[in-house]
Amino acid sequence: MKHRDILFRITIMTIMVLSSGLAWSQEFKPSKQIEAVVHTGPGGGSDLLARAIAELLQKEKLISQRMQVVNKPGGGPAVAMSYLAEKKGETHTIGFFTGVWVTNPLTTAEANVTVKDLTPIVRLVLEPAVIAVKADSPYKNMQDFIEAAKKNPKKLAQSGGTITSRDNLMRLLLQKATGAQWNFISFPSGGERLSNLLGGHVQMMVIEPQEAGEQIRAGNLRVIAALTEKRLAALPNVPTIKEQGIDIPLIPQARGVLAPPGVPREVIQYWEGVFDRFEKTATWKQYLEQNQFEDGYLKGPGLSKFFDELTVQMRDVLKEAGAKVVR
Repeated sequence: MKHRDILFRITIMTIMVLSSGLAWSQEFKPSKQIEAVVHTGPGGGSDLLARAIAELLQKEKLISQRMQVVNKPGGGPAVAMSYLAEKKGETHTIGFFTGVWVTNPLTTAEANVTVKDLTPIVRLVLEPAVIAVKADSPYKNMQDFIEAAKKNPKKLAQSGGTITSRDNLMRLLLQKATGAQWNFISFPSGGERLSNLLGGHVQMMVIEPQEAGEQIRAGNLRVIAALTEKRLAALPNVPTIKEQGIDIPLIPQARGVLAPPGVPREVIQYWEGVFDRFEKTATWKQYLEQNQFEDGYLKGPGLSKFFDELTVQMRDVLKEAGAKVVR
């Protein structure tokens, strides 16, 4: 009897353990506030996107816990990436990446975290860029700006993010292709970059439609070039940079979600499920259209392959732009 009793108890305990694991894999949900890390200050593209997604996820009742956006600017994305890496195994933290999370480690020897050290969740959007000036600027098109910069080398200025951000890489490519020279002034937040343009402290900005939309509609900004293969539907009268006779590589901008290293597979599956449902909602589709985003939804092995290919592509672009590549 004792032997049978022991076997019975072992069997029951085994079933309970297995059932517990099954319940975890099927029913994991955040049990506390979700921390959403971005590398920009308030008003930056990542900040705006993260806050919009946090609001829409709750509106659609796709998450039961509040999502708190946490700004971790510094060293481009380095501070945010290191912060996320230090959260190894943390199930209630995610981060919103952009292309600079790939390019920054390529040019920064001291960068000790790359996207390969983090856990990919989903790519959400591909984002175009435009070149904008103040509405009362004398520059009606890109050639006007280029000619002015040639006549007054290093007198004009462009506001932007880090030296490895798309806005500065586009500047380097434009300067190499045209021979014009102008300064690049780095600001920690998108709001500061834009306010310095509107205030006349700089003369030009490479900006995403999401950040510029309100000021364009208000008549405060003039878009003089689209950094796209084809004209943007919302700006049909704005020629592309290639239409204006400047043939340079176009730098892709992708935005999406990563998690800390070492998170359980069940947590990845949870977020994939959330965003699978989210990207099909009417509110998200409307947000994409309003902000000139391209739906770039991708996950799993496809996302890992994308990071590998983007790393190779950006290494070539950095070399083309004359930047020093360290890895």
